[in-house]
Amino acid sequence: MALLNEFLEKISPLKYANKLGAVLIQLPPSFTVKEFQNTEEFLDRLPSGYDYAVEFRHPSWNTEGPWELLKHYNIAAVLTDSPEPDKLQFLSEPIVTANHSFIRWHGRQVKPRYNYLYSKDELRPWVDKVKRISLETPVVRGYFNNHYGARAVVNAIEFKEMLGNTLSEKENAIKENARNFLFEASKQSTLDRSLN
Repeated sequence: MALLNEFLEKISPLKYANKLGAVLIQLPPSFTVKEFQNTEEFLDRLPSGYDYAVEFRHPSWNTEGPWELLKHYNIAAVLTDSPEPDKLQFLSEPIVTANHSFIRWHGRQVKPRYNYLYSKDELRPWVDKVKRISLETPVVRGYFNNHYGARAVVNAIEFKEMLGNTLSEKENAIKENARNFLFEASKQSTLDRSLN
């Protein structure tokens, strides 16, 4: 817990500036439901005053116990959209375990991981899911793939629009610039492959 307390101390300026969302506790894929008791002991010791979210990354957590545990501590279950081989599709079903929600769109390809641009057709089912979740909790946080390029930016802005929000001129310009960047990068990659 000393490391967690040190971490929370280091991010405290974000908290006091009201810029901190939820603290993500991402469990490794090797961490199975057999660690339920250890998980409960850890959650029981978390400092109060923060929103927390737990991301399960092993299919063995697909049981009722973890959701009840998170509800008990008012911790969000991280919903994800992940590649099929991960066998985590159960995490894409809307479930609310806290007074806030947390969604991560990881992309659907295995290699290279996270290098993914969602189509609007792939995101469309998530519109209804987010709307359903919004009826149960006032705060829904969503994050797109950990990508060095512009894919996450494009998907986040497009998804905001798909939810019925009007984009500002600045957001439209960012979306177009990011799309142009992706198009140019794709052309260069195609050219490089054809020259090899």
